[in-house]
Amino acid sequence: MTDVLEVKVREEVGSHAAKRVRSAGDVPAVLYGHNQPTLHLAVPSEQVNAAIRHGTKMVELQGAVRDTALIREVQWDSLGFEVLHFDLTRVSATETVQVILPLELRGEAPGTKEGGVIEQQLHEVEIECAAAALPDKLEVNINNLHLEQEIRVADLVLPEGAKVLTDPEELVLHCVSTAPMADEEEEVGEAAEPEVIGRREAEEETAE
Repeated sequence: MTDVLEVKVREEVGSHAAKRVRSAGDVPAVLYGHNQPTLHLAVPSEQVNAAIRHGTKMVELQGAVRDTALIREVQWDSLGFEVLHFDLTRVSATETVQVILPLELRGEAPGTKEGGVIEQQLHEVEIECAAAALPDKLEVNINNLHLEQEIRVADLVLPEGAKVLTDPEELVLHCVSTAPMADEEEEVGEAAEPEVIGRREAEEETAE
């Protein structure tokens, strides 16, 4: 998905100027890359929030600047609610880019009906991909995941021509049993043992 951002060029920079931009309902941004001059921009906050909510990576810039760019870094307020600033990198549709994408689970694992629960260990991966084919996220299909099975990075479905940069052997998720293990049952038995000893000592004192 590609969102459109209507941008204006900012002549003033610095913290005070950024505050004025935010007070006007815009978000300060910086555009750089492709050996072109770095530009300081102002973007309507509702457009920025929509793009981030959609998980958009690549955006079309219109208005004072017409270009295609990637959203690289986003600075949030202390509560994580408001975007204070973000960086944009110029990119062409044929260019290969490296990005970190979130993982989203899809489907229902049969293992959850077999006495298991899904434990997700990894929530994002880094890939190398043509900008034109760049997805907003990677979907992880768990419809065939049974009890005691797992999905690793190497099992993920990537866009055509994409290459994963995260360790292929890294565990994404697995379906583990909720039943107590044998050693846990032994621990429960050991925990009850002092009560038996206590009764045995009381019986010995009574006999004396």
